[in-house]
Amino acid sequence: MPARSVLSPITTTSLRERVYDILREALDRAELSPGETIDLNAVCRTLGVSKTPLREALLRLEAEGFVTIKPRSGVKVTTLREGDIRNLYQMIGALESSVLLQESDRISGERIAVMRRCHDAMDSAIKSGDFELYYSANLALQDGYLALSANTELKRHVQVMKQRLYDFPKKKDLLIEWEASTTKEHGAIIGHLEQGDAVTAAEIVRDVHWSFRVQERFIRIYYRDELESAG
Repeated sequence: MPARSVLSPITTTSLRERVYDILREALDRAELSPGETIDLNAVCRTLGVSKTPLREALLRLEAEGFVTIKPRSGVKVTTLREGDIRNLYQMIGALESSVLLQESDRISGERIAVMRRCHDAMDSAIKSGDFELYYSANLALQDGYLALSANTELKRHVQVMKQRLYDFPKKKDLLIEWEASTTKEHGAIIGHLEQGDAVTAAEIVRDVHWSFRVQERFIRIYYRDELESAG
């Protein structure tokens, strides 16, 4: 029996949010692909909604960088280009490292221990080839310090930027060499936090983990299809 499409009729009082969630899931599952023009009439018919909640959902998606709205050309799913990846890496690195420095006094031994368990889970996931475990443990480890920030806007922007990098659509296979390198980087970050050296930990976050230059050879493999289609 074929999997049920996320583009199915809906009835809800919060149409704008529900339509947004459905479109995001369609992007994540590649039901809407980068470069594709969205047939607004077809989406309205399929979901059973008017153009108003669809338009509002698309405006939010455009603000987050997932679609591009052109008055005469319609709505296109954004293609992730090399420049976009460079910019996203720079912004995430700057924001995450700033949080790590600002909240360093609140990173307790217990919190570091949780991060260490996430690191160990990432290592186990690589050995077993479990992408979902690796993905969730990786995000949970980074949330170990990001969650301490009271800046909800910063955390929201970081989350959206990571979604653009990893959920557009989400890949299901591990790039073992990159994941192993990433896990090693996280181990170094945790090690410095255990020693009370948040400055070096933040430098690794910004200048290694989220450095396009350092990660470029892996990026070009991981995003090969996207970069080739973008020309």
